[in-house]
Amino acid sequence: MEFQPGLTVGIDLGTTFSAIAHLDEEGNPVALPNEDEEIETPSLILLADSGHVIVGPSRMRAAMEDPEHVVERVKRHMGNAEFKRTFDGHEITPEFLSALILKKLRQDAEKQIGKIGNAVITVPAYFNDSRRKATQDAGRIAGLNVVDIINEPTAATLTYAWHRGELGAAKQNFDRPRQALVYDLGGGTFDVTVVRYTPTHFQVLATDGDVQLGGVDWNDRILDYVASEFQKKHNLDIRTSAATMQMMRHDCDQAKIALTEGDKTSIICRHEGKSLSVSITREQFEEMTADLLQRTIDTTEQVMEQAKVEPGQLDAIVLVGGSTLMPKVPILLEQVTGIKPYQGISPHTSVAQGAAIHAAILEAQHRGDKSELAEKVRRYLKQIKQEDVNSHGLGVAVKHPRTGKMINHLMIRRNTRLPAENKQTFRTNAPAQQRVTIKVIEGDAPDPAACLLIGNCSITDLPPNLPQGSPIEVTYAFDSSGRVRVRARDVTGGQEATIDIQRKSGLDDKQVDAYTNLASEYVVE
Repeated sequence: MEFQPGLTVGIDLGTTFSAIAHLDEEGNPVALPNEDEEIETPSLILLADSGHVIVGPSRMRAAMEDPEHVVERVKRHMGNAEFKRTFDGHEITPEFLSALILKKLRQDAEKQIGKIGNAVITVPAYFNDSRRKATQDAGRIAGLNVVDIINEPTAATLTYAWHRGELGAAKQNFDRPRQALVYDLGGGTFDVTVVRYTPTHFQVLATDGDVQLGGVDWNDRILDYVASEFQKKHNLDIRTSAATMQMMRHDCDQAKIALTEGDKTSIICRHEGKSLSVSITREQFEEMTADLLQRTIDTTEQVMEQAKVEPGQLDAIVLVGGSTLMPKVPILLEQVTGIKPYQGISPHTSVAQGAAIHAAILEAQHRGDKSELAEKVRRYLKQIKQEDVNSHGLGVAVKHPRTGKMINHLMIRRNTRLPAENKQTFRTNAPAQQRVTIKVIEGDAPDPAACLLIGNCSITDLPPNLPQGSPIEVTYAFDSSGRVRVRARDVTGGQEATIDIQRKSGLDDKQVDAYTNLASEYVVE
């Protein structure tokens, strides 16, 4: 890990909103407002004129634009090679679109604190390798030196400990390790994590989540209800109109907020010269979304079981993400666990603040006295140790020795402490084999077809005339940010391949460089 010239920040790159933060001279994690004086920037992109994009326009303005010019929820497409848009004659990907959001955050922050060179970017704990790589690539395209990727719940735990005065506190004031459950329901993703910590040691015990579950799904339930009522009244389906749907997504988001604060609201739907006012109560809203909330509770209970933690052994439940402001969330969590959730940190900025703390810890440890952090802050940050876990099992596809069927041979099981590595010896399938290709897969299912193929790792130019069954040693590793590394060695000839995985999806270095040059040409406001 190398730090480039410039300040180091933490960034929460969210599905619906993003935020950036840094540590001030007193060691406080501070979220930085954008040029509109808002702490959060909508993760919305308006593709304007040639070479010009608007990041974070008001949702009302975005709702009134041509839907073909508006990009939202791009985080849900990270790592998806099939998702592409065309703009200005260029094919653009989720990495490039996310880079535009990062560029906006960076340039607004630099007006306040000076040049930014390095960043820690957060991801949902359940992001797999391809999504993590896509996030790192987005940072590179935005001109940032991404020194680490950190899981959002882990970042929130750092903010919680700081807010409680426990981060770096004297050990005599901390009689035993604490255990916190972080429930993170954001705009587009959900994670739950159990963390055990002391003032200087943060250890993730278990994590799980759903990258296709978040506040937008609650919004969509309201939208489906309004569309159904409109169709009953006028025999017209508003879902056939992209323009109407875009406006209604904005209105349904506002309705969800209104139902957080009150017991009833109304939505006016206009389509093809017809209109309808649809009333909805909080009780109706909670009924129509009860299954979504129950999915989060099921995952919460599974993670506690994996962490071997009973409700009575938890010291806190920490709520993160704007969607946790829905009144039913803390109520149901308290019913299930018997613990009243802690709501003392901002659900909107706690992840970015935690990323800033993590960034400062890395800077203090790696830059030492050359760090711009104040001496007192640097001294206590250097003591802090963090340990995360992997959210997916990782393995290789091999033939079963008896049945001949391909199976997922797990090398590193999920919820293994990071960094981690494991070695396994496999054998060639044919005599005089010249090449061995190892299929790297992600998932826990025994059948490789039910898992995600990350890519291939190949050893070429094996020694001639190797007999069938010659040993090949594979080292499969996770780094501390959850990225996958693979090495393979021919035991007979000693030939070793240490390579980047030939991934099935994602950008290669040449493509990242091309998008970096393209992003530098865009005016972002």
